[in-house]
Amino acid sequence: MANTEQFRTCPATGLKVHLPAERLIKANAVAAVLFLAIGGLFGLGVALTRWPAVHLLPADWFYLALTAHGLDVLVVWIIFFEVALLYFASAILLNSRLATPKMAWAAFALMLVGAAVTNVAVLQGTSSVMFTSYAPMQATPMYYAGIVLFAVGALIACFIFFGTLVVAKQERTYEGSIPLVTFGAMTAAIIAVFTIASGAIILIPTLLWSLGLVSHIDSLMYRTVFWAFGHSSQQINVAAHVSVWYAVGALVLGAKPLSEKVSRGAFLLYILFLQLASAHHLLVDPGISSEWKVFNTSYAIYLAVLGSMIHGMSVPGAMEAAQRRHGYTNGLFEWLRKAPWGNPAFSGMFLSVIFFGFLGGISGVVMGTEQINLIIHNTLYVPGHFHGTVVAGTTLAFMAITYLVVPLIFRKDLVLKGWARLQPYLFGIGAAGISLFMMGAGTLGVSRRHWDITFSDAPLPFDYPGAAFLMMGLNGIFAILASIGGIMFIVVIVGSILFGKPAGEQTFKELLFTGEASAVGKHGSEEHPKVPGTLALVAVFFVSFVLYYFVNWKYLSEIWPLR
Repeated sequence: MANTEQFRTCPATGLKVHLPAERLIKANAVAAVLFLAIGGLFGLGVALTRWPAVHLLPADWFYLALTAHGLDVLVVWIIFFEVALLYFASAILLNSRLATPKMAWAAFALMLVGAAVTNVAVLQGTSSVMFTSYAPMQATPMYYAGIVLFAVGALIACFIFFGTLVVAKQERTYEGSIPLVTFGAMTAAIIAVFTIASGAIILIPTLLWSLGLVSHIDSLMYRTVFWAFGHSSQQINVAAHVSVWYAVGALVLGAKPLSEKVSRGAFLLYILFLQLASAHHLLVDPGISSEWKVFNTSYAIYLAVLGSMIHGMSVPGAMEAAQRRHGYTNGLFEWLRKAPWGNPAFSGMFLSVIFFGFLGGISGVVMGTEQINLIIHNTLYVPGHFHGTVVAGTTLAFMAITYLVVPLIFRKDLVLKGWARLQPYLFGIGAAGISLFMMGAGTLGVSRRHWDITFSDAPLPFDYPGAAFLMMGLNGIFAILASIGGIMFIVVIVGSILFGKPAGEQTFKELLFTGEASAVGKHGSEEHPKVPGTLALVAVFFVSFVLYYFVNWKYLSEIWPLR
């Protein structure tokens, strides 16, 4: 049984907080924010180089920055934060002790050392292979060894999460089924095990190749297996940030899912089908059968999309039902107008829902259509899409819950509250602009990875349409806006941890729906929900979805007359 001296009771939620788990959550969250700052700095350099009027970095530094940016923000920042979420969703939400805290510290050390080793390898200038690191491009052994160390640490953290679920069940620290947020975190952990195993299958042989112990890595095989790691790592993010949506809704509004069984079913669809979205990176590759491509991009992928659509209705629906229960019942949208938009946890979470659905979700389905993929594959549309998912969706959601982690886990009040209220809007709008204008430039054919879209030093001239240069200029402007929002986030969070006053009753009143915040750790659905406003929003989404889908078929039709 657990030692009661290792626990404290949270005054806002009533949950028992395991102190060793709390310390690990703090360590992983701090490491996450550190690498977000590093990766964001490199990302700004990339955006300002792609802006033809600025063209900041020379070619070698551009590809170095692009490699570091992809590594630090697509992998390191997000997975460190997800490990903190796994510990929160298991030990804290289940009132349980964390399984093997010493092993969890070892996992943290492996992840930290691995991330540092790979960053050093990139900064040495000999491993500018970008996030995908496609063979036959070869990085130094340090680069691959660092990623492998990081992955091993993350895998250990996943198993500690599963072990904590077993501990909580055996010690009966909760009643009934596990909360929905914990179920979503379990979904993310299951996908993570598959993802990390796929990475090991391809990156360990690649490490041996860089050491000269393996003579050859087949490039097509590398691409095929890599995307089981490279894209599935983003599916961990989807499951994790959807869990964050439910958590923030519960903590800030006391929201319960419309139907917990249906939401759990949607998470189950993620486990079974979400990784198939990796196919959209391979749709123009030779050697992969048309049958496989058709199956992945039609019948199978729609089941994963169904899961996201269920969450896309359930999350805002849960918030509407809670707001109506609190008395905001006039018209379709009083519940939304009078939501706590000045609370950065709520505004960041809700903007994440909107941007992920309209930008990342719709564009992902378009990219996953085999025929349409032909006109946008390997263009800037691809990073435009995942800036809509990973940045405007996942990163913004993680920022939102951090505003609650600071008072609940670090037990500190926020500093610079005006900055905190403004930050989600600046970062969210900036990230959405990056996504929109990169997808716009990609639709016009702009190459995904070229250092200079003007081709000023090319022996054969080539000109993109004039609108493409406008798109890249606007992309640079919105990248600056997102960077300002990112800097504000880091200043507020680091300042709060270091200099914030101890969190008190007033802190919790400002950020949490203190009367019902305990809903985050409970199993149960909303009783007799009425959500007409959510139904109207969903209708707008579907109309936008259909229109954009067929606009892209129109673009495709324009290339058919070619002979």
